[in-house]
Amino acid sequence: MSLTYTAGSLVAARGREWVVLPESAPDMLVLRPLGGSEDDIAAVFPSFEEVRPAEFAAPSPADLGDQRAAGLLRTALRVGFRSGAGPFRSLASIAVEPRAYQLVPLLMALRQRTVRLLISDDVGIGKTVEAGLIAKELLAQGEATRLAVLCSPALAEQWQGELREKFGIDAELVLASTVTRLERGLELGQSLFDKHPCTIISTDFIKSTRHREDFIRHCPDLVIVDEAHTCVAADDTTQGGTSSAANQLRYELLRRVSAKADRHLLLLTATPHSGKESAFRNLLGLVRPELATLDLESPAGRAKLAEHFVARKRADVRDYLTKEDGLADDSLAERTAFPSDRWTKDEPYKLTPAYRALLDDAIAYARDRVTAAGEQGKREARIAWWSVIALLRSMVSSPAAAAQTLKTRSESATARTAQEADALGAPVAADSAENDRLEGMDVAPGAAESEEAGARLLELSQRAAQLVGPSEDAKLKALTRHLKGLIADGYHPIVFCRYIPTAEYLATQLEGKLGKRTKIAAVTGTLSPQQRLERIEQLAAESAEEAGAPVARRVLIATDCLSEGVNLQHYFDAVVHYDLAWNPTRHDQREGRVDRYGQKRDQVRVITMYGEDNGIDGKVLDVLFKKHRQIKKDLGISVSVPDETASGVTDAVVEWLLLHGRQGSQESLFDLDGHQESLDRIEREWNSAAEREKTSRSKYAQRAIHPEEVAREVAAVRAALGGAHEVRDFALEALRDLDALVRDPRDGTGDFTTQLGGAPAGLRDALAATLGGRLIEEDREIPFRTTPAIARGEAALVRTDPAIGAIASYILDSALDANTPGPRPARRCGVVTTDAVTIRTTLLLVRYRFHLTLPSRTGERQLVAEDARLLAYEGMPSRARWLDDDAATALLAARATANTHEQLARNQITRALDGLPGLSAHLTKYGTHLAAELDTSHRRVRKANEEIVRGLKVVPQEPADVLGVYVYLPQPASTVSGAEA
Repeated sequence: MSLTYTAGSLVAARGREWVVLPESAPDMLVLRPLGGSEDDIAAVFPSFEEVRPAEFAAPSPADLGDQRAAGLLRTALRVGFRSGAGPFRSLASIAVEPRAYQLVPLLMALRQRTVRLLISDDVGIGKTVEAGLIAKELLAQGEATRLAVLCSPALAEQWQGELREKFGIDAELVLASTVTRLERGLELGQSLFDKHPCTIISTDFIKSTRHREDFIRHCPDLVIVDEAHTCVAADDTTQGGTSSAANQLRYELLRRVSAKADRHLLLLTATPHSGKESAFRNLLGLVRPELATLDLESPAGRAKLAEHFVARKRADVRDYLTKEDGLADDSLAERTAFPSDRWTKDEPYKLTPAYRALLDDAIAYARDRVTAAGEQGKREARIAWWSVIALLRSMVSSPAAAAQTLKTRSESATARTAQEADALGAPVAADSAENDRLEGMDVAPGAAESEEAGARLLELSQRAAQLVGPSEDAKLKALTRHLKGLIADGYHPIVFCRYIPTAEYLATQLEGKLGKRTKIAAVTGTLSPQQRLERIEQLAAESAEEAGAPVARRVLIATDCLSEGVNLQHYFDAVVHYDLAWNPTRHDQREGRVDRYGQKRDQVRVITMYGEDNGIDGKVLDVLFKKHRQIKKDLGISVSVPDETASGVTDAVVEWLLLHGRQGSQESLFDLDGHQESLDRIEREWNSAAEREKTSRSKYAQRAIHPEEVAREVAAVRAALGGAHEVRDFALEALRDLDALVRDPRDGTGDFTTQLGGAPAGLRDALAATLGGRLIEEDREIPFRTTPAIARGEAALVRTDPAIGAIASYILDSALDANTPGPRPARRCGVVTTDAVTIRTTLLLVRYRFHLTLPSRTGERQLVAEDARLLAYEGMPSRARWLDDDAATALLAARATANTHEQLARNQITRALDGLPGLSAHLTKYGTHLAAELDTSHRRVRKANEEIVRGLKVVPQEPADVLGVYVYLPQPASTVSGAEA
């Protein structure tokens, strides 16, 4: 007759100890190795294999370690935990240490039975990490079983990498380029959304009728929507019909996704308003239908919205959990290392005589063309208008862009109506801040409308082609000078251009002009999103190989295909706007690629180039950009420029140019009769948008979660799991003690390398499985890096990295097995003579197991979780005076200040071990106290919904495991007398 084992109890089977999990049945035990991870879970059948109760053996007094033994063993134990007992089940299994402010959306989510959030934190704060935290937690708790991320195809690979590297979520890409391959592997009648539990899907691809219906039918129970503002349109949209139609298709898709009331939905966007109240209301309606009609002027309405909406600027989170946030002290204060400021400078250039002559002739052609088209009808006038804008913008961009545009047919030439001409011409020629797609927007636009104009344009094109190079292209010459200055100051700049021909032209012209060791690459829309990332990484790798040289630098030439969503802060730290965008918001997007969390430079440099005599740039800079900067200075935040405002200004500039030519460019745009009224209206609209943004900062401030609540949970997480620095210190110390050759350059990066030739065979075998056998066999250098994004053969200094796990497992296993050959840095016992104590003090490393009953939407879940705690007492076990947790932890830092006689040490540890049975009552009481704290923590995190906590239980499993016993003796008056004692 087989025994029945309760969840959490210890059993011995297959030569090792296991923890029984709740999924077990009388005839089949589901077991996890003691100290093992979820990946090591196994099923054992007691009828066919020997299974017996196990008790955790007490430490041996003959196996003494040194002063570091306790700290190493504790960290090795904590690194092995993959599911903590606290309310956050997933934090132990992710490869990123979230900032305290990034826990706020997670806390908001855990208070909702069905999670519906609009996360609108500022660019660079970390919305992807915040969404990943929520997704990982919901999956870990069983509240969600499948995940879909809807995003731009250009960001799909980045999302895939973030989820895999930081959160351990493997997601399949569902794009136009991958769907055929994925569908080949399906069974008859199977949906790929059923086969693949986690997917990252192109929003543009999935909105088509065929794929949309399949997705709706098989939609996962957790959906994340990136750049959600592109999935709604304002009710009063009148311009840009193509973009609005695409928005409506996406909106219809999301409306049907959100219609299922029990589906979790996270909407991410840095620009929820875009100056249009109706679009914002439509966005809120996707979160909860009732939010769309809330009275946001009333306190009750704002309080209701605050449960589902979080929007913070950098200023709100740069310094967090301080006394200014209402905390008693700054002990948990966290400063987030955003760059403190942007160094910005406007750099003018003047055209060469030949280029001026070409531009004057192009303006004359444009004036004639617009005048003639205006006499032919409204359709012809609009076609000519967009063709002229394309001509002028490419002309001031570069000779290459001008030559290409002048011989290419206009996008709008095929339009049948004036409205269609606007729909075709506006996306290519303008810089809409609300344009939902940047793909294809960097091609050189066409200017040719008819064969009659062909000869004149061809002549202009041939002249433009002759102006390439610094001798006739003053703009290129000025750029070369600015880049040399940035490189000399140690910067890695990105040069943003409007058009593909300009970017390719610059990459060719700059090659060899910026120093032998400067690497240059161009990234444009001619590359797929994956190829763009690969080229950037290749550029970074090439410059890294030259890192030993003092002037190794990298320069990236890019179009706006990289201006949104892509994270470039790890490789670049300066931005040059080679082509002035016609909307300042586009510049914010460009600069946001490098000026964001993770940027190591405290000051990001920005150079904006403009032609002071081309008749266009100076006025756009004077009217649009200076106003934008003034608003940012006044409010401390950037306000998106409404598209109608930007296009109104640029239309006025072009009309002025056609009327007056370049020579009139010194006069004020506001002095032009007929434009003053429209410019006044533009000024009023922009001021109104700025005022709304200022009001919304206070109206929609994040008040659902008080900083004190965040501080409490941050303290609990840090106490249970430790910090990132602990993992690095552990890896360094463990590898050195295991006779590996470690090289720590102390260069500020935190990275180091190691060779394992001298390490024990067991450790080499374990690391060979994760890093590659050849690497270990040939005793190559293995880089350990502080970033979770690593190449094959490297290790990340995060608790979830397999190499760190292998080191921790070896340290733990060798500590538990005294017969392990080779060095054993961690031991279960130790005696230290130190000046850190004044009375005999004993430190216990105790592992507690808890049986958790967690209510969920699908019913109660039974879990077993572990926790490691340090307990310390003064005096003898029979009269123990217990210390608080902080005092116990402080003993880990105690260092030996005198030798301890071997026999004295043996006597002291034997006495401590003999006294363990008398401490069992206190250990049990402490376990009960921990369980009560955990129960309170779970209820506190979920306090907003009584249904979520009904049935919650946390029960300690007895007895607790005493892994280590360490005795600290006060330093005697003299070492000699201490040795004789």
